Amino acid sequence: MSIDISQFLDTFYEESFEGLDIMESELLNLDVGEADEEVINTIFRAAHSIKGGSGTFGLNAVADYTHVMETLLDEMRSGQREVTQNAVDVLLRSVDVLRSMLLSLKDNEELNHDTITKTHEELKILLRGENNSSKPTVSDNAETRTAPQEKTSGWTITFKPNADMLQTGNDPVRIIRELDSLGDISVEVNTDQLPELELIDPELSYLSWTIKVSGDVEEGDIRECFEWVEDECELSITADKVESTSIAKSDVAAPVSVPAADERREGDRRKGDRRTSAKSTSKKSAESSSIRVNIDKVDDLINMVGELVITQSMLSQIGDSEEFDNAALERLNDGLTQLEQHTRELQESVMRIRMMPISFAFQRFPRLVHDLSSQLDKKIELVLTGESTELDKTVMEKIGDPLVHLVRNSLDHGIETPQVRLENGKSETGTIELNAFHQGGNIVIEIKDDGAGLNHERILAKGIENGIITTEDKLTHDQINDLIFAPGFSTAEVVSDVSGRGVGMDVVRRNIRALGGTVDVKSEAGVGSVFTIRLPLTLAILDGQLIRVGKETYIVPLISIIESLQVNPEMISSVTGAADVYKLRDDYIPIVRLYDIFGIEADTTDISESLLVVVENEGKKIAICVDELLGQQQVVIKSLETNLKQIDGLSGATILGNGTVALILDISGVMQLYQYSGKTSAVTGQPKIIAA
Repeated sequence: MSIDISQFLDTFYEESFEGLDIMESELLNLDVGEADEEVINTIFRAAHSIKGGSGTFGLNAVADYTHVMETLLDEMRSGQREVTQNAVDVLLRSVDVLRSMLLSLKDNEELNHDTITKTHEELKILLRGENNSSKPTVSDNAETRTAPQEKTSGWTITFKPNADMLQTGNDPVRIIRELDSLGDISVEVNTDQLPELELIDPELSYLSWTIKVSGDVEEGDIRECFEWVEDECELSITADKVESTSIAKSDVAAPVSVPAADERREGDRRKGDRRTSAKSTSKKSAESSSIRVNIDKVDDLINMVGELVITQSMLSQIGDSEEFDNAALERLNDGLTQLEQHTRELQESVMRIRMMPISFAFQRFPRLVHDLSSQLDKKIELVLTGESTELDKTVMEKIGDPLVHLVRNSLDHGIETPQVRLENGKSETGTIELNAFHQGGNIVIEIKDDGAGLNHERILAKGIENGIITTEDKLTHDQINDLIFAPGFSTAEVVSDVSGRGVGMDVVRRNIRALGGTVDVKSEAGVGSVFTIRLPLTLAILDGQLIRVGKETYIVPLISIIESLQVNPEMISSVTGAADVYKLRDDYIPIVRLYDIFGIEADTTDISESLLVVVENEGKKIAICVDELLGQQQVVIKSLETNLKQIDGLSGATILGNGTVALILDISGVMQLYQYSGKTSAVTGQPKIIAA
């Protein structure tokens, strides 16, 4: 029976990317000059798994590349080689190259052989000479007395897997293939335990092998091939032939050298930097089409399906009954109530399956901070909190790039150089904190730094220079901060490959808005800045308020609503050519006529006879004029862009219980449409009558 192993390729790629993340994270935590055995073993196991898997699937370029990494790591964990900063840096670059190779192979693209060859050669140079204590130093007056030494000309291996070894994912053919890469081999198979064909269980192992390996092969290299199955087989390795030779006394292994004090201090400094570091972005994202789900979530889902089956059975019995009296009607109402409850719980269980901890999005930042802090000659500590906070997988995948922009901005513009920080009475090491937590129906992500803060004078000057504002505009601190999100806005005096080209912050806001979220910034000069992102937990479902304008029904996200009210005509102010505003306590709020924006016919155009729904987005408020408030309900969002086209002011649609379609308002888009009509200032969001 032949098995098509290509069906397992996607699983291999997914596990390999996870292994690379582990390797990168542990390399960043590796102590220079100190061989932390557990950390190195973790890195080694990840590399070994990738090497073995790639060999199984015929990805020989990956297997060959990983073999050199594996050899280097093996020498480190055995104490033959020091852990140096150069070795860690080369291994980190190798992880990047390996990730790029796997991405290219997954997408059937050409490998970047120049980059592969360059880093492969760096690894080989390390193996040949850097601080390898296994290579002795011979002094000019060293004795060359000889001592007898045994040498093998080959090995005989008997290998009998336990019956259930195949069930753990280990394949004897892969092991034999590894042995073949060490030297010339001959293989003899023993089929004595093989049953009749009809009695064979394809998940059990019945064979054993006698393998002869000839050539200059070390026993340790052979045992390495069986490392993962030592507890799952009977294994014997014996030398075939022994011959006498001699070895110089000076060839005896020299003691491992200890790094000098200066190097140790440098290693400690870099170790502190590495604790802050994060994964660099690849040329493309390794987004997965699968989700690993905790078994408890699956059990909850199965239990809810069982409850639905019971409820369905009860309703079927009522429907099959020939008599339908008041008692049957009461049972029907009870059944429908249970059905509604179970459906809601089932929906919540299914949504929980899509929820993932935000640590998956945070894990790239230790490497990012590590690389950029070295490039910018800054000392930065990264603090991650709230990593277990969960959000929808789709939101997780799309929030990555905006987070990278904000962290890079804090690194480049926020945190000062060590000298400047010391002059300002600060610690020379700056701090960037990423924090995530749930608040209401949203997830909140904060990017906080203790850097220089935003320079309001420079921002105002740049805003006037770029024509975003005029000298007559009177802006609050929050409105000045908000200018950094304007397209093409940058206060950087020098354009670098990190930032300063005026591309990024506007993209951040646009991408977050596309997720139904908001972003704002608070900053204090000399103290630091806090960027706050608010996102819905999922993009599939929202709680909404149904409103009616004329014959059309719209849905306003509950998260955006501040309050709804009857209109008091005395609170309305109107000026020809400017906005109608409603005085609500101490605020003057622009009144938005939805029927004007969408070109529909309302019951009345008299505001005093309508209702107002006051909504807020990114600190700006508007009052939407509606004919009637309907009920509140949770709705499933259907994309307009996928099924029709993108429409300004609308974020999607849903199907109501009566089968009709209701459009979901995009509050940010409605505000923009209103601003474009010239009724309000695009900078302040306030009515022009008020700004004047």
